[in-house]
Amino acid sequence: MALVTLSGAHLHTQVLEVERPTAMAASHSPTSHLSDPPAIAEAKQAQRARCLSILQARPAGVDAVLCARLADTLLATVSQHIACVWPLPHEIDLRPLCHRLSTAGRHVLLPDTPPRGQPLTFRLWTPQSPMLRGRFGTQVPDGPLMTPDLVLVPLLGFDRTGNRLGYGGGYYDRTLATLPGIRTVGYALAAQEVERLPTGPHDQPLSCLVTEQETLHFASL
Repeated sequence: MALVTLSGAHLHTQVLEVERPTAMAASHSPTSHLSDPPAIAEAKQAQRARCLSILQARPAGVDAVLCARLADTLLATVSQHIACVWPLPHEIDLRPLCHRLSTAGRHVLLPDTPPRGQPLTFRLWTPQSPMLRGRFGTQVPDGPLMTPDLVLVPLLGFDRTGNRLGYGGGYYDRTLATLPGIRTVGYALAAQEVERLPTGPHDQPLSCLVTEQETLHFASL
């Protein structure tokens, strides 16, 4: 087991490296166990390619703007146990948001990715938490399991009716189905908007969506 240090934004976090598969697939992985009808699956896949290219080509500085807008939205809620996302290289970096929420006294939880076909669990993170290497290239805090009362949901695309286009793994749809009534906040670039997303029988709609330009509310937070 080796101890390494990761640097990001204005923070330094210890990471304990343990043996794991080296596949770079997130907890929002592209292998699905919640199957859509073939026509819907094909339509989603076409949209994923376009939206992913937009995310990867985003301008410098937009992550910080989005983090600030997310913090304003989340700190205006009564939620105390907020499930955030530790980013992979191509994703929006929410680590400054995690620090701001923790400083404000909220409990920050991060997902622990299980074997495919199971829902996520969430572990408490603090700025002092050692980070363990998780499945598919993810990182997991060495903290106790906790249940969130609000979940930040990563996505590739969204529409103005609260639908989200995920990465195709089904992890978040499966997880949200086990947390009925949970408040969900998606986050994305404004350019990732799709006029109307194809939806399948297992898709879980968002309560709210935050971009660097606006906040869309679909249900009460």
